[in-house]
Amino acid sequence: MIRYFFLILCFIGINETLLAQGTDANVFGDVKSQESGEHIPFVNIYLEGTTTGITTDHTGHYLLVNLPEGDHVLVAKSMGYETAKKNIKVVSGKTIEVNFVLKEQVMSLDDVVVTGTKTFKRKTESAVIVNVMESKALEQVQACNISEGLRFQPGLRVETDCQTCNYTQLRMNGLGGGYSQILINGRPIFSPLTGLYGMEQIPSNMVERIEVVRGGGSALYGSSAIGGTVNVITKIPSKPSYDFGVTTQFIDGKESDVIMNGNIGMLNQKRNAGASIYVNRRTRNAYDANGDNYSELPELKNNSFGANLFFKPTENQKIELNFTSLHEYRYGGEMVDKAAHLAKQSEERTHDVLMGGLDYQINFNEDNSSFIAYVAGQYTERAHYTGIYPDSAEDIQDHLANPPYGDTENTTLQFGTQLNHRLDNFFGGKNIITLGTEYVYDDVFDSIPAYNYETDQTTKNFGGFLQSDWEVRKNLNLLAGVRVDKHNLVDNAIVSPRLSLLYKYKNSTQFRLTWGTGFRAPQAFDSDLHIAFAGGGISRVILSDNLKEERSNSLSGSVNFDKATEKWIAGFTVESFYTKLDDAFYLQPIGEDEFGERFEKRNGSGAKVQGMTLELRANYNRKAQFEAGFTLQTSKFDEAVENIEGLPAKREFLRTPKEYGYASLSYTPSPKFSASLSSVYTGPMTLVHYAGAPEQSIDEYVTSKSFTELNMKVGYTFKLKAVDSGLELFGGIKNMTNEYQNDFDSGKNRDSNYVYGPGAPRTFYVGVKLKSW
Repeated sequence: MIRYFFLILCFIGINETLLAQGTDANVFGDVKSQESGEHIPFVNIYLEGTTTGITTDHTGHYLLVNLPEGDHVLVAKSMGYETAKKNIKVVSGKTIEVNFVLKEQVMSLDDVVVTGTKTFKRKTESAVIVNVMESKALEQVQACNISEGLRFQPGLRVETDCQTCNYTQLRMNGLGGGYSQILINGRPIFSPLTGLYGMEQIPSNMVERIEVVRGGGSALYGSSAIGGTVNVITKIPSKPSYDFGVTTQFIDGKESDVIMNGNIGMLNQKRNAGASIYVNRRTRNAYDANGDNYSELPELKNNSFGANLFFKPTENQKIELNFTSLHEYRYGGEMVDKAAHLAKQSEERTHDVLMGGLDYQINFNEDNSSFIAYVAGQYTERAHYTGIYPDSAEDIQDHLANPPYGDTENTTLQFGTQLNHRLDNFFGGKNIITLGTEYVYDDVFDSIPAYNYETDQTTKNFGGFLQSDWEVRKNLNLLAGVRVDKHNLVDNAIVSPRLSLLYKYKNSTQFRLTWGTGFRAPQAFDSDLHIAFAGGGISRVILSDNLKEERSNSLSGSVNFDKATEKWIAGFTVESFYTKLDDAFYLQPIGEDEFGERFEKRNGSGAKVQGMTLELRANYNRKAQFEAGFTLQTSKFDEAVENIEGLPAKREFLRTPKEYGYASLSYTPSPKFSASLSSVYTGPMTLVHYAGAPEQSIDEYVTSKSFTELNMKVGYTFKLKAVDSGLELFGGIKNMTNEYQNDFDSGKNRDSNYVYGPGAPRTFYVGVKLKSW
């Protein structure tokens, strides 16, 4: 049945192509830069509202043939330049010349984004706020992986949650990692288990851009998108290119961290097929901050390889394939050259991850309709050890006979379809109707026989969504959507509606208002799956037998303003957010067993998260650019919860500062020289500190101090004319003032969760990169 279905789709695509042939109506021309007067290669030239198009060749010229007759808008679009449009009249048998002169962008404010609506929309026309972090911005802050890059996004905070293994967690709008969904190329294959270490395992050189939707206003992504959605979009070639680089970091001037990476982008002559291939290797020594011979940064050995490929068999069809292979070895704890179970305390992880996806899209009905079918998945194998070397002879004997090694297998699969249809006359406006279905399967098995610990969890979710993106008038847009999910751990299907309203005042200001609902299923999320050291034992989380889904109700409003002159552009965004959680999850301490502390995940009465985020941005003459974001928020349970036995219960969410933010300033006076200065601020937060280490004799609440990291980078590129390439030399300092935690626990009985503040101390780095010019 499926085979015949795809044969019908292929026939439709071939028939559409044949109908467009034979007009002998052609358009040719060139594209130049307004500033330099030079031709611009690999510019996208296409008829607006269609898939008919081509890119300019390496000399900046193009030729479109056999175009459909009639009045059209011809578009020239290229990254780094303002988009240009020209009205043309296509007549059968005639060839016309259309040339473009593109002006360089002062600041990119109107990128085309896809995450907010699952359709292509310009940022200023999207009823949902979508923030974009381009690969260039990742380079400016010297982010080795997406974990380091996401710190420079408004409303987002990345924290390190374990002193021994250093797993990271993304917090959005005051909500923990389990409330946010991380997508790879729009697909939710970033499973709860992958979320433990996955953000550090995905290298930044595989990323084209990251799109961020804050808040629970999106009903399109189902469970776990209450806090927001992060979509990591990997590189797809737009022109032939390459780069190879090596960076060496010196942590606190002592331990080395070497990163080697490379990218190749390839296109065929017809520009209808291409591939982007990337490789990355990282080797980092363990780092001991307090001289107790136990690491605060674990040893890392990472290897990554992947590719994105696309093929357009006809003008109205496209096939995309992406895959990634990740291997990571991670060791933290006592810094000795022994097997993990012979160290006094250690965590050892060996990950092998395969992930990928296949998308097929066909446009038909004169490009008013499109159909997408996709499949994606990931498979993870993990061998791990988490343990403390005992003190007594009897316990040592038992430990050596049965050390606490474990094995993990995790499989995530997604299948989906999506149909988009454009109505050009919908009650006087335009409307894009989106209808889709998807099935997500996740199976995790994690076992440590020595601890009688086992997680065997299979989740299945079948969802459907319907969305109306109605342009009521040129300055008014109403986005309405609903999603229905049937999760195998929830008794009944859950309906999640969403409404967003966009009002545009002139060309400079957008007002948005969004409301939506969501849920989290009663399953184990990333932090639940982490085994920690506390009080000389092993801390574990189990799920209550009566655990039920957590529901959310979210409301947000924002004002976005940008003012542009010939050389300047500056603007701001102010957004307020409010999320009410019903039956909110929390961890209840339930005492100790022979292995250590135990916690049970339960439903509380509810919680409220609310606050405001301010974004600032400015660019002067494409040479100096400033961006900043600052968030004020509160996160509280309706009723106080017990975090430590014997201590007062608290309403405040732990590990959640009331204020945090970032700022970045870049200066690029010429294509050869670049400099950047960036900062990340984290306000005070409350966390628990368990007794057990020599310097910690009691269990207590601790309020951390605030931290302000300051980073800088300088680079210069030498043009190698003989090989048409550039050689970039760069260097810089991360956390220049060494704002790093100074009260770590020491010894094997340390509380590994007592970690806060910046993820690393002062780090110097130098690097070299050979790249296409």
